Amino acid sequence: MNGIDAYQGTAISTQSRGRLIVLLYDGAIKFLKLAIKEMEAGNDAAKGQYLSRAQDIVQELDAVLDMDGGGEVAQNLRKLYLFMNRRLWQANAKRDPQMVREVIALLEELNQSWKTITG
Repeated sequence: MNGIDAYQGTAISTQSRGRLIVLLYDGAIKFLKLAIKEMEAGNDAAKGQYLSRAQDIVQELDAVLDMDGGGEVAQNLRKLYLFMNRRLWQANAKRDPQMVREVIALLEELNQSWKTITG
């Protein structure tokens, strides 16, 4: 592990839970924007890799939901995350950048809310 990797690992491990969620949203949005770029360039392999990375993040966000304590908010987020992953799967199969843009818009809205909450 080089110095940069060590710094990034420490920076992530010392973040608050809310800030980590913001970082996850940021990452998913970044990968989806890269997927659109590769999709429009006709690079299916790279497009698939970026979509897969974003889907992994959305699945992680879903996996850490507190379904017992989160009530209706957690249930609605779970439905939204499942919708996003289905939409990204469809976008990949149809090579449709507009479907990816729809998911980006949802993630950006959620991300802005978390940024507001976490200050």
